[in-house]
Amino acid sequence: MNKKISYILGLLVIIAGVGTNVFAGNTVAEKISAVTSAPPAQTEPVTKDQVQQPQVTPAATVPVQIHYTNPIVIVNKPSAFLNKKVDMVARFDKFATLGLDYKPAMRSSETYISFLIFRPDTDKNIPLSEMKLFIPRKSAEKLIDLKENDQVKISGTVFSNALGDVWIDVENLSKLNIGNKK
Repeated sequence: MNKKISYILGLLVIIAGVGTNVFAGNTVAEKISAVTSAPPAQTEPVTKDQVQQPQVTPAATVPVQIHYTNPIVIVNKPSAFLNKKVDMVARFDKFATLGLDYKPAMRSSETYISFLIFRPDTDKNIPLSEMKLFIPRKSAEKLIDLKENDQVKISGTVFSNALGDVWIDVENLSKLNIGNKK
């Protein structure tokens, strides 16, 4: 039994790199070191002048990559998107008052209007009512020409998951094409 313990502890000592071989009857401390195959690449300290500064590209020239999310994914996991920015493409249904003036996720009907999009998981014109989309009335007035089935690009932030639904402050709503009437 002592042989097994000595063997296991010996392995631990080798793994740790330093140890005392007490169990084998030796009382001399042994230092185990790893031998490298080559000396270190840098032997002198680096001076400030030798450090290369990274090239900085102005923010205006860096392309912004937008990741569009399927609205159904957002609706299925509202908590996962809470306080996050979302971008999606959808078919516009209509402006509405759905969800306005609801205290737990308050958006006043005086300053906001909501709108509906169609469910992307069916060919039928079924509104995705589990997603509450709010846009300031002043922004919506500029989009009065939106018609049912118009493709729209939506960017916004999920601000609530009240009632298990997704509540989104829309920062940008833009029309992608002319409506495809079904």
